[in-house]
Amino acid sequence: MPEEEYYGKNGEPRKYDPTFKGPIHNRGCTDIICCILFILALLGYFAVGILAWSQGDPRKVIYPTDSRGQFCGQAGTPLENKPNLFYFNIMKCASPLVLLEFQCPTPQICVEKCPDRFLTLLNAFKTADLKYYKSYCKEGVDLSTLSAPEVLKTGLCPAMILPSKPLSRRCFPAFSKKNGVLVVGNQTTFDDGQGKIRNAKDLLEGAGNATIVREARQLAMKIFEDYTHSWYWILIGLVIAMVISLIFIILLRFLAGIMVWVMIILVILVIGYGIFHCYMEYASLKGTPGANVTLQELGLQADFSVYLQIQQTWLAFMIILCIVEVIIILLLIFLRKRILIAIALIKEASRAIGYVMSSLFYPLLTFILLALVIAYWAVTAIFLSTSNEPVYKVFNDTACEYSRNTCKPETFNTSAAKLACPDAKCLFAFYGGESPYHKYLIAFQFYNVFLFFWCANFVTALGQVTLAGAFASYYWASKKPDDMPAFPIFSSLGRALRYHTGSMAFGSLILAIVQVIRVLLEYVDYKLKGAQNRFAKFLLCCLKCCFWCLEKFIKFLNRNAYIMIAIYGKNFCTSARDAFFLLMRNIIRVAVLDKVTDFLLFLGKLLIVAAVGILSFFFFSGKMKGIESTTPALNYYWVPIVTVIIGSYLIAHGFFSVYAMCVDTLFLCFLEDLERNDGSAERPYMMPENLLKVLEKKNAKTAE
Repeated sequence: MPEEEYYGKNGEPRKYDPTFKGPIHNRGCTDIICCILFILALLGYFAVGILAWSQGDPRKVIYPTDSRGQFCGQAGTPLENKPNLFYFNIMKCASPLVLLEFQCPTPQICVEKCPDRFLTLLNAFKTADLKYYKSYCKEGVDLSTLSAPEVLKTGLCPAMILPSKPLSRRCFPAFSKKNGVLVVGNQTTFDDGQGKIRNAKDLLEGAGNATIVREARQLAMKIFEDYTHSWYWILIGLVIAMVISLIFIILLRFLAGIMVWVMIILVILVIGYGIFHCYMEYASLKGTPGANVTLQELGLQADFSVYLQIQQTWLAFMIILCIVEVIIILLLIFLRKRILIAIALIKEASRAIGYVMSSLFYPLLTFILLALVIAYWAVTAIFLSTSNEPVYKVFNDTACEYSRNTCKPETFNTSAAKLACPDAKCLFAFYGGESPYHKYLIAFQFYNVFLFFWCANFVTALGQVTLAGAFASYYWASKKPDDMPAFPIFSSLGRALRYHTGSMAFGSLILAIVQVIRVLLEYVDYKLKGAQNRFAKFLLCCLKCCFWCLEKFIKFLNRNAYIMIAIYGKNFCTSARDAFFLLMRNIIRVAVLDKVTDFLLFLGKLLIVAAVGILSFFFFSGKMKGIESTTPALNYYWVPIVTVIIGSYLIAHGFFSVYAMCVDTLFLCFLEDLERNDGSAERPYMMPENLLKVLEKKNAKTAE
């Protein structure tokens, strides 16, 4: 279709300019106001960080806190050897969330060990267990001078203790099942120390879901244990993924056409082998007792290897792989002509990377900068969330007008609340505060999240502008590499930081606003999960979908705008408009050619991940003959496999992201070339011969 049909309302095509030789060197600063705003925002971000670090205390996250606001197990304190938190009456706690948020209305003390037996205070006075029982009383209690009723009345000791186990450094009842009946310490009933016989089920109201939390913690500990046993093998797997990715990129440099077709064939074969393996596993389980259980009947299991013992799992894997295989084959059949152009573009990208080899190492700089942004955000968030002051409230067993009012432990015994309610106690409730700093704490957290998105997007934008400038200098160079800068990456990075910090901040700001709105929508969705309003849920779902699409569109537009900024040095809005109109004038080429290239590069990443994933599966599952003895003993062999697969994808994505940026830059330059030039002796095309042949175009020199 002629290019003229794309013109009109989508802007005028580029005019021939004999002085244009690639990225313009004589350029000025763009979007200065946004640059100043970004610098001020960063200064404010540092101020928030300093304020949070001066007010915050991460020990509140690490250590549990007793009723006096002291940290259990903190080194260098009298409670150093008492790491666990003990609750006097856990049945007063409504749920485990109350325990984890330090808001249980019962005295809490730090203890060396959780109780391992049933014992009431009355029985302790009658037996020789008084010394043992004293370790679960408040500090400084002398039981030899007090009677049991006096101790209970003053709340110096719990009425009873029961077998418990530490969970997140808090003493939970040691639940278990005996012949299908819930027991605590092998007993179904116990004396609560106040003359009542209670059932073990009564503890569930106070420590409900504790067993689920405990199982989750046990799962986490087993996963951590697997990492300690297999971390070096995981590193070896990631190194293998890096080596394969590097070899793949080097081979693309010299054998791009052959490698693309080999890659396509190998992807089809690897997925085909996956289908065959799933079928063999499915067939081998036929007739095995319990293998015909459905996934719905099995439910959620902590041990994921259980799922591999039923037929339906392998059948699901096989169906998914078959669908993927069919989709890939159909795409290859219908896009076979466009694949030839895409291969020519990849060949040219390979040559460009060959001239700018330092571009392969640029993702390391992006990774380091992103790691710093993430680390600063995480540390600031932790310090902000722990910068509250301890808040004490009045807790009582009988009706009291001062119930749940704030109080001060130092003066509580002489306060009006104690006089009006003799049985009331002033206990640590949670962390909060009434100062102006604490009132704006939520705003600081929001600012921290917003600046995190803004800075992370800015780092990504910096990488895109830098790579685009380097690859554009390659495309428009008449004589390669003579007409290229000596250090293309450093030259482009310098131009980006010196002239276009404001433009990159502008594009990053727009994207950050959309991302923060998406986070807020997810938060609202979380809050409305228990709501029954279907219209609200439908509206929220529509909003989430719309903003997801908007984020994808802005990322696409920003990426192309950054390429135009790197080439022409104009501001963000002008560059975004020029890029958008250029793409709209060539919408068919964009929809087909550019996406086909992305698809081929995705197949390359898929091939590397699949190869490393299959290798790690056979190794960690002990199915690799000859080296079974070197396989580490693991609780869940899927833990290192999943880690290696995710790590391999990130590594492959890091290498191929350079290729993707190179292809996108060359593609825009290619579209500009078609508009600027016509192949005549005065206006020859700048594209290489292989692209000219595929497009059935030629320069006047080659026509002669």
